[in-house]
Amino acid sequence: MEKEVNKLWDFFAAPELWISLGRGALKIVIIIVLASVVVKITKNVVDRSFGKRHKAIVRISERREATMKKLIKNVVAYVVYFTAILMVLQVFTINIGALLAGAGVAGLAIGFGAQNLVRDIISGFFIIFEDQFSVGDYVNVSGVEGTVEEIGLRTTKVLSWTGEINVIPNGNITQVINYSVHNGLAVVDINVPYEADVFKAEKVIEEIVASLPDKYEEIISVPSIIGVQTLEDSYFVIRVTAETLPVYQWAGARMIRKEVKQGLYNAGIDIPSPRVVLYSREADGVGMINKHERDR
Repeated sequence: MEKEVNKLWDFFAAPELWISLGRGALKIVIIIVLASVVVKITKNVVDRSFGKRHKAIVRISERREATMKKLIKNVVAYVVYFTAILMVLQVFTINIGALLAGAGVAGLAIGFGAQNLVRDIISGFFIIFEDQFSVGDYVNVSGVEGTVEEIGLRTTKVLSWTGEINVIPNGNITQVINYSVHNGLAVVDINVPYEADVFKAEKVIEEIVASLPDKYEEIISVPSIIGVQTLEDSYFVIRVTAETLPVYQWAGARMIRKEVKQGLYNAGIDIPSPRVVLYSREADGVGMINKHERDR
């Protein structure tokens, strides 16, 4: 027993042990300090990069900018600290190869069980990175139409115009219709009865729409009269188009309908209504004895 104690004492009293431990502790401290410095420098670089917006960047909302900054900082921090942990384990002479092999098997098993989660995160990253849409945009995604309330790495929240919040996994977003990127186009079909003169109707409509950009700021240019679009049973259709601000194409169409309806009424041109023609059969044959037209 005394010999064993002496051996143990000699082992701990040996200067080589403390020199080795000192070197190891110094290496660990240096690794941790370097990792912290790299993460801090990266965060500063990211903040400065987003602070100086390049003119080529067309549209970056504050919410999207904050999301991208946080995403980049987290990814860099995870990579740097994971590398630092491996270096610290190597200082303790732990077999990193076997550890990585075991972690790889465990990660593979977890990956198979979390395929949807991984898909959602990757899709969310590309949605943010490619600027497919931003917070506040009016979009149609996965059959849901509304205003984007929040963009996360896993889900996107869309507020419908009726007030419902739709939470959509990013992996399910395969096609995006963004109404907020470019100006909209209001398309209005105006029904005019055959009794009215087509040239007079177009002239009246042209005079009406010429003043709309001055009355409504949503309509940014004078609407265009495309002409007679279709010929129906009791009326023909004149199509009018107008360029509007983004997302205001539906409001612009309502404004045009209101103004055109009132203008045509003042010009003596009625908006046609569906009609029914009734015929009566005489006893001595088929003939019309009464013709009556009325609105449905």
